[in-house]
Amino acid sequence: MRRSLACLLVLPVLLTACGSGTTPPASQSGEAKPSNPTILLATTTSTQDSGLLDLLVPDFEEKTGYTVKVIAVGTGAALAMGKRGDADVLLVHAPAAEMKLVESGDVVDRRRVMHNDFVLVGPAEDPAQVKGMTDAAAALKRIAQTQALFISRGDDSGTHKKEKALWQEAGVQPAGAWYQESGQGMGATLKIASEKGAYTLTDRGTYLHLRDKLDLVILVEGDDRLQNIYHVMVVNPQKHPGVNAEGAKAFADYLTDPETQKVIGEYGKDRFGQPLFFPDAGQE
Repeated sequence: MRRSLACLLVLPVLLTACGSGTTPPASQSGEAKPSNPTILLATTTSTQDSGLLDLLVPDFEEKTGYTVKVIAVGTGAALAMGKRGDADVLLVHAPAAEMKLVESGDVVDRRRVMHNDFVLVGPAEDPAQVKGMTDAAAALKRIAQTQALFISRGDDSGTHKKEKALWQEAGVQPAGAWYQESGQGMGATLKIASEKGAYTLTDRGTYLHLRDKLDLVILVEGDDRLQNIYHVMVVNPQKHPGVNAEGAKAFADYLTDPETQKVIGEYGKDRFGQPLFFPDAGQE
């Protein structure tokens, strides 16, 4: 499956290069375009919905000559792609689940890239009266007790994993008409919660990026348990021979490069008065 997908993606590039009879275009640095120029990036929807990848991917492509095919899914699905060898590089935010792939040898070269945090958002009327609470698990417990509508992503994403962990800490198994699953990405889930006047857990970056289109406000934030850390990982070419390891490493190098880290740290400041992500390269 991995080889078939890769061939379908790379074929148009090869046909263009061969049909023109010209030298492949050079990258910004003046170097020839890579011999295997297509990279499959499996990542969480929050990096896409926040707009960050719309900024970084074109810059990377211009500088290196690579073409990045972005597959934005929940972190669980992205990790599953890495385990099958169906992607070259992963950018995800579920540290405990990531370590399972490191231990199995399916990924290598795991590096911390950035962080933001999760926040609990909901209608300004706040029917469960959770505004200002500093304990996210306690806030969820109050939502359950009042049976105020809550929209879960329900997609095994990093956000969904965090939500499930908080429900467990709250001693609640959410079920019933008040608890609904969207089965969709962060942006779509926020829009559903907004339309229904419901609560949801979201990463701050995606919320801020879409805030002007939502009737939702931040109600609970600042709990240390809500930190949201992103890592980049290269799918192991020794275990999955079809992987474009050179391209994957180039993308990981780009994300952790000081210049890119500065761009990440500035992203969102001009529009929101605060960055959507905080650079973390080099940290454990």
